[in-house]
Amino acid sequence: MSADPRAQGALADQGPAPARGPDPDGSGGSDGPGRDRQQGTLRGALGGLTTRGRSFLAAGLAATLCAYALGQADLLRVGMLLAVLPLVCVVVLHRTRYRVAGSRRLTPSRVPARDESRVHLRVDNVSRLPTGLLMLQDRVPYVLGPRPRFVLDRVEPGGRREVSYRVRSDLRGRFPLGPLQLRLTDPFGMCELTRSFHAYDTLTVVPRVEPLPAVRLAGETTGYGDGRQRSLALAGDDDVIPRGYRHGDDLRRVHWRSTARHGELMVRREEQPQKARCTVLLDTRRDAYSGSGPDSPFEWAVSGAASVCLHLLERGYAVRLLTDTGAMAPGPDGAGFGGDSSDTAGLLLDTLAVVEHSAEPGLGRAHDVLRGSTTGREGLLVAFLGDLDEDQATLVAGMRQRTNRAVAFAAQAAYPGLGREAFDASLRVLAESGWTALPGGPGISVPALWRDADNAVVKGLDR
Repeated sequence: MSADPRAQGALADQGPAPARGPDPDGSGGSDGPGRDRQQGTLRGALGGLTTRGRSFLAAGLAATLCAYALGQADLLRVGMLLAVLPLVCVVVLHRTRYRVAGSRRLTPSRVPARDESRVHLRVDNVSRLPTGLLMLQDRVPYVLGPRPRFVLDRVEPGGRREVSYRVRSDLRGRFPLGPLQLRLTDPFGMCELTRSFHAYDTLTVVPRVEPLPAVRLAGETTGYGDGRQRSLALAGDDDVIPRGYRHGDDLRRVHWRSTARHGELMVRREEQPQKARCTVLLDTRRDAYSGSGPDSPFEWAVSGAASVCLHLLERGYAVRLLTDTGAMAPGPDGAGFGGDSSDTAGLLLDTLAVVEHSAEPGLGRAHDVLRGSTTGREGLLVAFLGDLDEDQATLVAGMRQRTNRAVAFAAQAAYPGLGREAFDASLRVLAESGWTALPGGPGISVPALWRDADNAVVKGLDR
């Protein structure tokens, strides 16, 4: 949320009048959706009587009845006092007209699983009257921890109070925080009224990302001229757009066809950097994984895919994420390469934060996407796979034909039904088709697997 509470916070009005407060432009405006929840009725305020208030009311009524029956005037006065006191507190608390604005700020708003984020709450008294005792409560999902509650002392007119709390989740996802609630109470503790703000924020919990070692798995990410090593994952045509001849250009770079067409000496522009591409395939089929929770094989695969995506983006790759459903990110409609690396990293992490199991029976849609690609060869393909039977292993093996290099990490614990023999058979099918296939799973380090994959690729190239 913005640090400006007037831009993001709702106004909680303790009185029956509609809550109004300053807009960001200072012109003033209605509180909107939060207003009806703040107003309430006197009958609703009576429902806010605390146990103490109800006890006083019950005792007062009982004393009043006994006074009439016994003819005791002094007891009648005591009974009326006990009965009227909680009712007066309800009326006074209900008709109090001061207003309170609230805001929330997350630092950070995107956090890896099992890391903490701090939530800062700010309450401003925008009325001309001081507030009474305020009990502040924020709504949070149970996976983020217990619901935070704070007691705020009297807030002077125009004053503010700031409090904070921490949230932490072992699970990925997008979790709403809010709306903020104020519990108002009278000095005697006879009545409590709840006022809710309408604004809320979202905390995005992304997969944990492990730093991967810089290896030669995909070669150089860029190439210049003929003197630099070309990337093994490089895909696409060389840039042969000619330009005008400049003094000092090598005559061996003269493009004679363009020279004849333009009537002046033209040379090839061979100094343009070429960007490597990588597709990260994540198998999300529900039947392909066993177990659930933060230490399950599926969560290991999601975390590994996030680590590889960010590692290759840092090395200058154009990275996209592909799932078994055929959905891709980033790009228009979820497809394609390109874009700023920081924006791409954020989009990929947000996508992986909410990825769930699919009901797909196989990897056919992902195979069709790779086969129907219009960008030529896919460059480097890194796959995080679950359970593969013979047919699915053959289908994945066919994806190798569209790539310059293919690496697969199979979650070993995802094979409860097939057994070890079937697991090894699936890896052999992939290896025979040109994949670098390694077993993985919970408890196995992704950086170590990444290094092992590089060693396997280098050994294969040396043969």
